[in-house]
Amino acid sequence: MNAAERRWIRADLRARRGQAILTVLAVAGIVTALITAATLLEDGTNPWRGLFARGNGAHVWVHTKDAPDPALLRSLDGVADIAGPYRSAPATFALGGKKAPVALQEMSPVLPAVGRPIVRDGRWLDAADPAGVVVERSFARASGLRAGGAFPVVGLDGRTHALTVAGLAESGDQGFYPEWTPGLAWILPGTLDQVEPKIARSESVVGLRLADPDDTALVAQHAITKLAGQVQRVTTWREVEASMELDNRLLGVLLALFGVAGLVAAALAIANATGGRVLTQRRDIATLKSLGFTRRQVARMLLAEHGALGLAGIVAGVLCGRLVTAYALADTVAVPLSPVPLLAIAFGAAAMVVVAVWLPAWRGGGTPPLPAAPVAPPRGHLSRLARLALLVRLPPALVLGARDAFTRRLPAFLTTFGVAVPMMMITIGLGCWATLDAFQRHPERVGQAAPLLARPGAVPATSAGQVALADPDVLAAYPGSEVDALVPGQTRTVRARALGSVTDPYPFSVVEGRLFRDRGEAVAGQGLLDLLHVQVGDVIRVTVGGTPVIVRIVGRVLEPEQDGEVLSVPLDGLAAKDALPPQYHALVLRPGADLAAVRTRLQSQGLEVSYVVNPADRLVVIRVIIVALVVVLALIGAANLLTASAVGLRDHALDLAVLKAMGLTPRQVMATLVTGTGLLVVLGAGAGAVAGALLSSGLIDLQGAASGMGAGIGRAPAPLTLLLAVLTAVGAALLIALIPARRAARARIPVTPR
Repeated sequence: MNAAERRWIRADLRARRGQAILTVLAVAGIVTALITAATLLEDGTNPWRGLFARGNGAHVWVHTKDAPDPALLRSLDGVADIAGPYRSAPATFALGGKKAPVALQEMSPVLPAVGRPIVRDGRWLDAADPAGVVVERSFARASGLRAGGAFPVVGLDGRTHALTVAGLAESGDQGFYPEWTPGLAWILPGTLDQVEPKIARSESVVGLRLADPDDTALVAQHAITKLAGQVQRVTTWREVEASMELDNRLLGVLLALFGVAGLVAAALAIANATGGRVLTQRRDIATLKSLGFTRRQVARMLLAEHGALGLAGIVAGVLCGRLVTAYALADTVAVPLSPVPLLAIAFGAAAMVVVAVWLPAWRGGGTPPLPAAPVAPPRGHLSRLARLALLVRLPPALVLGARDAFTRRLPAFLTTFGVAVPMMMITIGLGCWATLDAFQRHPERVGQAAPLLARPGAVPATSAGQVALADPDVLAAYPGSEVDALVPGQTRTVRARALGSVTDPYPFSVVEGRLFRDRGEAVAGQGLLDLLHVQVGDVIRVTVGGTPVIVRIVGRVLEPEQDGEVLSVPLDGLAAKDALPPQYHALVLRPGADLAAVRTRLQSQGLEVSYVVNPADRLVVIRVIIVALVVVLALIGAANLLTASAVGLRDHALDLAVLKAMGLTPRQVMATLVTGTGLLVVLGAGAGAVAGALLSSGLIDLQGAASGMGAGIGRAPAPLTLLLAVLTAVGAALLIALIPARRAARARIPVTPR
């Protein structure tokens, strides 16, 4: 490229700085979204992988009543090493009015070779400090604990023990709290004996490190067979991995969806910008051709100019994507995106930019070398919209604008489509926002009718329900209990919940089938149905506490807990030998009740009350992402509109003098120019909003089914919200089109013969 070509490119970029900056920002935002999405979706970014590798984690954890023989488990085929056995005892963490169940697991001052916790703050256990405990980091964060702080626990005998947080650690052997409960804390064996002196009240935990992780199911089955009925529950590395990646994948899918659609919209915007510049510079290009520039040189200049903007956006997007994943997502991302997908995104975006620029650039190179090339718009028949405007006797400015909107049909279609795609994605984002609002405002519709759980505490277990119902804001108190159940095949455990009764069932959100009405019936989450490969109406058998239990699944419910792998039965629907004593009461409150006030009152009565974790609370970051992506999509739409406005002004620049001579005022001239662009925006925004409203619920339900919660959670944006979004988009577009139209209407343009 010679010096003359470079000077021409620099001069053109300076003449349209605003549009150039919008193009760079739009491409950068889309590439950032794609890199962040790929980082969250890539298997290597799951926090579990980094923790599991650094801690040399166990692939299978077996919980038994009594301590098993380590030599017996070590002799199993496929077992490379073991961790433990460790004694684990339940207790209650109680500090400043906060109470939460916690599992105290013994551990020596020397970190083990297998299943080694990763200390993130403070220090590990020390024999010189018997009162020190190391708390799992996610539980510590939820409880407001720090290294050096107090950690008082209450044993099952009611005695309080003053312990101290020696450090915070992470582990790849258990999911994040509160998705995985109870909270976990490591403690010295001697201190555990003081908190819980009775061996019968504790369990034994042993981890199996396998030579081949693919043999997990087979080895777990052999271990259960060898231990002959002592096994209470089994967890595998696959469960922990899925638990840790759930929120990441949801964010990743959302970002990927926005990113891919946004990349298409950005390519259209760049193509429109290139084609628009070719139309508005036909005289300049014709002059260059008459001076000796070849078609290849002209196409090369256009390709270099507009391609450079796209490539600058890609470079900026790659840098922003690495910064976002390294700092903003530091808590959820273990490692940055690997080079292969990073290069694939960069080169894929670059290819899209080159393809989008090449065709209009090559067509621009074919401009004939006639300096006085006519610039009149294409002639043809009036569009149907213009005829309708004449028929209903609209003002002349609007009729002329309706005519101008579709003078060039292909650019008009591209502009409309370029507005429709961002508007569709914005509408889908509003649908995600509406779904989160439904979780928070109407949790009963998504499987969370009870926002509080009340445990007996200082109140006798038989009186806990009556004490809770005495509060004026408590409408119902459903007794419940939860245990881990072995699924058919005996290779892993799921959550078995007994809640409510046959005559007074808990108000589950049933989306398929019906609620249980008799003994032996149950409802289940989508995750459990997928795990067992069963459907509503099938009979399944699970093992609870060593006892087989046979139930018929009569309904599918929205289940936000445990990735949907939950089986729910009535508390009185099990046989007497399988009956579970109530552990808590699920409290349904009056609409508008203050959760904090109700919790405070019930705790003053001696109950232990905890909040039910709302999935929307873990996905607050999605709102921030939606806002950021809406801004990026708005930039893409603005770039399209600037191009459309520039082309419209170019086509009708000489008409402005004629319009003024006909008696149109500057405001009417502006209305003519703005109407042409505004009609395209109205069509694009309307079509995009309708398409987004139709797609949003289905896409959200697909993700809900994939995450285990199940379909039925998706919500479309409210009609008023959708209308306001469309009006905002149209209003912003009109303001963008008004700026160049106002300048053109006030300019003095001499009338020249054509």
